[in-house]
Amino acid sequence: MWQLQNAVRHYSWGSHTVIPELIGLPSPADRPHAELWMGAHPDEPSVRSDGVPLDKAIASEPEVLLGREVVERFGARLPFLMKVLAADQPLSLQAHPTNEQAEAGFAAEEAAGVPRDDSTRTFKDPFHKPEILVALTPFEALCGFRPVEKSLHCLAKLQVPELKPTIAALARGGLRAAIPQLLALSPEHREVLVREVAQAAAGFVAAHDPEFINTYRWAASLAETYPGDPGVVISLMCNHLKLAPGEAVFMPAGNLHAYLSGAGVEVMASSDNVLRGGLTAKHVDLAALIEVLDFTDAQVPVLHPVLGPGGLRYPVPVEDFDLTRCQLDEQAGTLTTRGPQLLLCTEGTAVLTSADEELTLAKGSSAFVPAGTPVTARGPAVLYRSTTNVA
Repeated sequence: MWQLQNAVRHYSWGSHTVIPELIGLPSPADRPHAELWMGAHPDEPSVRSDGVPLDKAIASEPEVLLGREVVERFGARLPFLMKVLAADQPLSLQAHPTNEQAEAGFAAEEAAGVPRDDSTRTFKDPFHKPEILVALTPFEALCGFRPVEKSLHCLAKLQVPELKPTIAALARGGLRAAIPQLLALSPEHREVLVREVAQAAAGFVAAHDPEFINTYRWAASLAETYPGDPGVVISLMCNHLKLAPGEAVFMPAGNLHAYLSGAGVEVMASSDNVLRGGLTAKHVDLAALIEVLDFTDAQVPVLHPVLGPGGLRYPVPVEDFDLTRCQLDEQAGTLTTRGPQLLLCTEGTAVLTSADEELTLAKGSSAFVPAGTPVTARGPAVLYRSTTNVA
């Protein structure tokens, strides 16, 4: 077992307090702390307590650290990445590809000679990126497309003349017609449309009209930060989720989503493939996004945990990762798994024991445990455990 030293990413939308308080830094911090990364992603690998980056350690002993089953299924790489995400401002509207889409897109850009660090590069690696987020604080997000009938009502209620082409496209051809129509608008049309939509939405909020009030409130707010961005209008057609601490949401491939506010533990397939669709100043690859998007319209369920080995498990339909919340008391409990483990302590102090080795994790600390290593843990503490989901 090794305690890990983890990197923090400082994006403008991050919180000045959540991650600093978690890892024991002065709070508020002088710059936003958006993400705490735990894992072996080559862009920001964790470093073991012996000074070896986790990705290099795995490359040198893949079967010892990952187990044969994981290596046979995913190769000599840790297939999941764990983060703490803390958002004071909204993230971009985005979606992630399937494995097949990622492989094809990555191969095409490699063949075209697009540098991997180019700001216009779409596919950074050949892997998919499903993800789960478990709320640590009240958390709000846009997630997937709401039923078309509700979107039509939400748009029509605003009574904005500039919305008529979008409403017509949605009524005639569904989301597959309406979303490209919006994204293809000229900058001049976008600016007028978003301004009028924001003003109408703010009017309903000011009038305390309860129908769609959270959707309208966010649309008006987003328009202030991203004037002329079609993502403001797209947000009206997305499910608006509010998660209480302990509740979760799973994002499959193709799901258009945006985290709006709050903090959570996030686990995902180890990939950096992000296709943006709005609420951003970064590159938007319209053709690639439309090819990747899942235009299914439905309510997205809030995911609740079930009792599993070691604690409360959040079941997901992918093999890359598995997530469990472990509530530890003073009696030692078994945390042994067949796959490799990343363990993050978010409350209290956890003591891990394996054979004659003992490791103490304070709040904000994390550890890597090799596949199959017999390990017990005692608290009082709360641990989030990510591992693989290979049957």
